[in-house]
Amino acid sequence: MIARVWRGTTLAEDGDAYAAYVEETGMKGARAIPGSRGTLVLRRERAGYAEFETILLFDSIGDVKAFAGDELDAAVFFPEDDRYLVERELEVRHFEVDVNVVQEGLAAGRLSRRAALDAALPRPRSPR
Repeated sequence: MIARVWRGTTLAEDGDAYAAYVEETGMKGARAIPGSRGTLVLRRERAGYAEFETILLFDSIGDVKAFAGDELDAAVFFPEDDRYLVERELEVRHFEVDVNVVQEGLAAGRLSRRAALDAALPRPRSPR
């Protein structure tokens, strides 16, 4: 499995709008590609900015090419990105995924995200 990782920054007040925009443009399209194993959009707000990191998961580098084209290391941008982004990486990073833990119920749509997280997190031990 291959992870495609990119980073960009918006003003904090644009964070919600950009998160919705990146979902409708890049993330939804990436998940529609055969060989996609999902997407993550990470966000944190600091000092008036919203930092975003996207992680797109694919079965193979060929599946990444279906999303990114032949210039694999070039970031893919969409028409309204200039409206939101105050800082962006022009290159992406690709990693081989060494550990892959998927909650079966979440992958099949049978569990909510909260239930899958609860199932995945270690339970506190009982005091002896």
